[in-house]
Amino acid sequence: MNTIILANGAFPQSEKLLSMLDNAEQIVCCDGAVNNLVASGREPFVIIGDLDSVNPEIRLKYKKRLVRVLDQDTNDLTKAVNWCVENGIKEVTILGATGKREDHTIGNISLLAQYSKVISVKLFTDYGVFVSVSKTTAFDTFKGQQVSIFSLDTDLKISSTGLKYPLNEHKLTSWWMGTLNESEGETITIILNEAGDVIVYLLDEL
Repeated sequence: MNTIILANGAFPQSEKLLSMLDNAEQIVCCDGAVNNLVASGREPFVIIGDLDSVNPEIRLKYKKRLVRVLDQDTNDLTKAVNWCVENGIKEVTILGATGKREDHTIGNISLLAQYSKVISVKLFTDYGVFVSVSKTTAFDTFKGQQVSIFSLDTDLKISSTGLKYPLNEHKLTSWWMGTLNESEGETITIILNEAGDVIVYLLDEL
């Protein structure tokens, strides 16, 4: 099942992401994200959250697709991911999780490490993609593709192959330390000396 989770950040603008929405078999909307989705001429499969941001006419039209979750210890994106896990969905693509408020953007990106422990997940923006890895992982790339690496474990030793500025058991103790690298060919490998939480960003060709 091709499942998109649409968060209530900036609505996708690129042709690539709009095509993803058009080809999704089901779109799981985080609360107020449904307002922009419906305005774009697309329909939600389900709407999840405390539902306080859903326009009244949309709430009425899609009343059978509402899933109200009042848990204040999780944000709406996490509620949507949890719903997917509970309903047997194995893989999701997250859109609309960045833009607008920077604190929400940082929070949503960091949550990828948590989500990836229970479901296969990628977070796309209009400019690139964030992927969480917990073990040595290879990525298909193109020569010159911009790559940034963020480690949530400051003691984790990270190495790499295929990058212009290689890592050799580096500890990325600050978020900036693994940024602004680039691929030298068609693949890169992020090598972890042990299990850990690392988020890789790959910039699309602009």
